[in-house]
Amino acid sequence: MSEAIAQEFLGTGRRKTSVARVRLAPGTGKVTINGRTLETYFGLEQLRWQVIQPLQTIDMLTKYDIKANVKGGGPSGQAGAIRHGVARALLRVDANLRPALKAEGYLTRDPRMKERKKYGQPGARRRFQFSKR
Repeated sequence: MSEAIAQEFLGTGRRKTSVARVRLAPGTGKVTINGRTLETYFGLEQLRWQVIQPLQTIDMLTKYDIKANVKGGGPSGQAGAIRHGVARALLRVDANLRPALKAEGYLTRDPRMKERKKYGQPGARRRFQFSKR
């Protein structure tokens, strides 16, 4: 039992209704989401770019591997949740990265969510048409 265990850094990210559990491990920059590569999981280039933004900001793109487990929501919410989780995991790597990540807004949990539909009306804010007669 003398094998060295690789150090992993954990971070939880949330956006809309998505929750991502992210593991950062020293490596070559490989990104795995729910057992699939980044390219196969996210079809849009913008979403792929969003996931690796925190690592690009601090120039550590090729120093860490990302393993993410994400569920809930859609592609946009999931990408945002992973980004949030990566940023929080990076804080566990080095607390001195906080000012750089905070300046870019990666540590802030985006509170915007879909508003619930209310009873007595057809949508969240939409009302039934009013008529005097």
